[in-house]
Amino acid sequence: MKYAPAFEKLVNDAKAKVREVSIDDVKKRLDAKEAFLLVDIREESEWAKGHLPAATYIGRGILERDIEGKVPSFDADIVLYCGGGGRSALSAESLQKMGYTRVTSMAGGFRGWTERGFPTEGV
Repeated sequence: MKYAPAFEKLVNDAKAKVREVSIDDVKKRLDAKEAFLLVDIREESEWAKGHLPAATYIGRGILERDIEGKVPSFDADIVLYCGGGGRSALSAESLQKMGYTRVTSMAGGFRGWTERGFPTEGV
C-alpha cells in the first residue's frame, strides 16, 4: 500500500528505533502458548472485521492514554500489530518513550497474517 511520503518517513524513522518481529515469530509464540500481550492497535471497525487469536484491543488513538491501566509493568512483553506494520511501529516507539522496555511491532501486520492463511477471530 502506498502512503504519503511524510507518513512513510515518519514510519521509517520509527522502525529504525524499535524492534520488529516477524509474523512467523508471532505465530510460533502463539502456537507455543508463550506468555506475552498481543495488542491490536487498529481502528475499532478493523478489529470488528477480524483480529489475531488471543489479541487484546487498544486502539491507536487511546493507546498512550490507557496502556498503563491495562499494562502497569514497564517490562511486560508486548507485541503490537496494525494493518501493515506502520502504525504499530509508531506505537511501539511511543511506548518506548513512555518507558516500556519489551515492546515490539509485528512487521507485515494483519494483512500479512491473513495472506499467510493464519487463523483469525471475530469474523
